[in-house]
Amino acid sequence: MSDRRQRLLEGPIAPALIRLAVPIILGNALQTGYQLTDAFWVGRLGASAVAAVAISFPVTFLVIALGAGFAMAGATLSAQYMGAGRQDLVNHVAAQTMLAVAVSSVILGTVGFLLTPHLLRLLGVAPDVYAGALGFMRVSFIGIIFVFLYAMFQALMRGIGETKIPLYIVLATVLLNFALDPLFIFGWGPVAGHGVTGAALATLATQALAALAAMTILLRGRLGVALAGSDLRPDIGYIKRVFFLGFPGSIELSTRGLGLVIMSFLVASFGTLPIAAYGVGSNIVQVVTILAMGLSMAVSTLVGQNIGAGSARRAPRSWATRSRSVCSPWPVFSPMFSRRCSWHFSCREMPR
Repeated sequence: MSDRRQRLLEGPIAPALIRLAVPIILGNALQTGYQLTDAFWVGRLGASAVAAVAISFPVTFLVIALGAGFAMAGATLSAQYMGAGRQDLVNHVAAQTMLAVAVSSVILGTVGFLLTPHLLRLLGVAPDVYAGALGFMRVSFIGIIFVFLYAMFQALMRGIGETKIPLYIVLATVLLNFALDPLFIFGWGPVAGHGVTGAALATLATQALAALAAMTILLRGRLGVALAGSDLRPDIGYIKRVFFLGFPGSIELSTRGLGLVIMSFLVASFGTLPIAAYGVGSNIVQVVTILAMGLSMAVSTLVGQNIGAGSARRAPRSWATRSRSVCSPWPVFSPMFSRRCSWHFSCREMPR
């Protein structure tokens, strides 16, 4: 862990950014494997089954986005405290954020489960799509707690600079999901097939295993973050801080999710086949954004740790490196951007 921290705080910025970004990008690519796997197997059931999955994703994404701010805030604070060498506060951040995530996921999952029929009627889905979408969405809402816990684990691992372990877990669960999907969808031997709902059950099982592996790692505390019983007592002051820190990110993601719901509402008015086609196209579009998202997450870790360590000069350089590699090939914009960032980070307040 000390070697990893030294690379992020003292080593060359570009190699450190690449070492962080590559596992994140691969992990994001594998995460899309859940949707692609569902589309692959559910497509054998017909257009109405594909439409049921397609209409469900925007709604569940919107609910997940509402609670995503906790993960963003947890990753930011854990990176800053790790950079500052405050291991005790890193553990406190991890425990309190996990507690907040668990509570919020139960509330959001319950609300989503109860409102699913009303949401589907509001979207105006066709009768041949309704039953499959109802089962798929309700199972997805049950599994939201596992999605939240694992997303929080990924965020904490990114915050301390450990990006390979989450990649290995995602790889294992995606492969397992590809094997479980046909078993739960079509059935085999004593295992009954559940159609579209079976795809959600397979995802639920693999996400539960991922969350279990994540919690086991955190409880053992071998990767730089340890969950202790004393830190799991609610700290209302910290939870409020995390909420207000992550609230803008939740609003931004929720806006995207709302846009997807509105698009689904519009597409649903054209019938089953357009919904199915829209769902397939949306899965493909996700792949396009993976590179930029992975680099952005890596930059947030590098910037956060250097801010925490008091290396304010390295923070804008980290962002400028990412900007040149993703946004523009012209370095002429970097000096202006660096001056603005230097002013911003020099006026920062060290984490307490």
